[in-house]
Amino acid sequence: MRRIRAAAVGTVTLSLVLAVSACGGGSSTNGGGSNDSPKTLTYWASNQGASIAVDKKVLQPELDKFEKQTGIKVKLEVVPWSDLLNRILTATTSGQGPDVLNIGNTWSASLQASGALLAWDDKNFDKIGGKDRFVESALGSTGVQGQDPAAVPLYSMAYALYYNKKMFKEAGIEKPPATWDELVADGKKISKNGKWGLGAEGSNLSNNIHQVFVLGKQHGADFFSADGKPDFTSDGAVAAVKQYVDLMAKDKIIAPGNAEYAQNQSLSDFSKGKTAMVLWQTASATFTAQGMSDDEWGVAPAPVQSGTPGQGTSTNSMVAGINLAVFKNTKNIDGATKFVKFMTSDAEQKILNKAYGSIPPVKAAQSDQAFSGPATAALRETLATSAAALPQVPEESQFETAVGTAVKELFADAAAGRPVTTASVKAKLEKAQQQMPTK
Repeated sequence: MRRIRAAAVGTVTLSLVLAVSACGGGSSTNGGGSNDSPKTLTYWASNQGASIAVDKKVLQPELDKFEKQTGIKVKLEVVPWSDLLNRILTATTSGQGPDVLNIGNTWSASLQASGALLAWDDKNFDKIGGKDRFVESALGSTGVQGQDPAAVPLYSMAYALYYNKKMFKEAGIEKPPATWDELVADGKKISKNGKWGLGAEGSNLSNNIHQVFVLGKQHGADFFSADGKPDFTSDGAVAAVKQYVDLMAKDKIIAPGNAEYAQNQSLSDFSKGKTAMVLWQTASATFTAQGMSDDEWGVAPAPVQSGTPGQGTSTNSMVAGINLAVFKNTKNIDGATKFVKFMTSDAEQKILNKAYGSIPPVKAAQSDQAFSGPATAALRETLATSAAALPQVPEESQFETAVGTAVKELFADAAAGRPVTTASVKAKLEKAQQQMPTK
């Protein structure tokens, strides 16, 4: 998850990146890397665990293992989601980036368009064991269809509804909600005496996008037209955004303070028994790190409008995940390729995805029994049957910034007691669409 500092930052910076790429200039787009520094690699890892310290504890033993096998020392930096995209965009324009980095899979097409990342053609995939090792849904979020992927899948994720069993029992709720109406009804039973039904990250732009994209699918909206043009103000898109913000503004099952959340505070509230439900990707490892036992919480498919999860208007998650990318101008191209091979090996996929509670995108690792428990089984089922990929268009990161900011501002209105109406939602989305580049 991440929060971008301002809508204009990502948009302007990415526009510069694309301009550099189009002109063929800039060190980030020249050449194919070298092996001038064969003994070291710099790796930017995204913050996947409960804290940066947890990530270092998970990753450092594996990096030491890689160094022992290859003689290559990996310099690790765990970058918070709030900083990661802007750090990457700055690196693509300056050419001063890491050798290997994590990217959110929704950014693949945008960063691919910059020309700064190594293209994973068949030859490069062969160096890490072949493309057919990876699950098809994970490969679907590695770049624009028909082009060589800009990254390799590392962790696969999907959204689910996590619920506090004790709080449900105390409220007389016998089973988790399957529809949004049921979620609101259950949330109202719980939201009193300082406790709340649902947690949210109102200032986290990408989390906002993930939620409204899914609700958009459920309302028959995609936010982009079939020819790739922004379509943020359709009736379905407006209804999706309003339904999400109304969980705070009208239904009052989200605490007003959640409008300022952007650093996984909603997970901490859940772990402390302050909120009874949270919609999240692979949260089990974080709950464990925050002191919850596995029997204190349950997991269920994220809600739909009616019926059961599936395709189309029954979509209940975006295809979430983390990819590994290599900067084209790395000074250790062979070492970077070896590192990607190591991180996506069957053995490491089991270790890393177990640690984070995510699903391996590598087929052989995914079949391990460790990923068949109640928590991960629900995620696997969602990925296989009812998840949809965010639009794989070059403007996707700008979409996240612009619409994510609109939702953030609407949550701020709700928290302050200002009315959130269909008209105000549409006005925010019109402003967001005007911020998108014209083709």
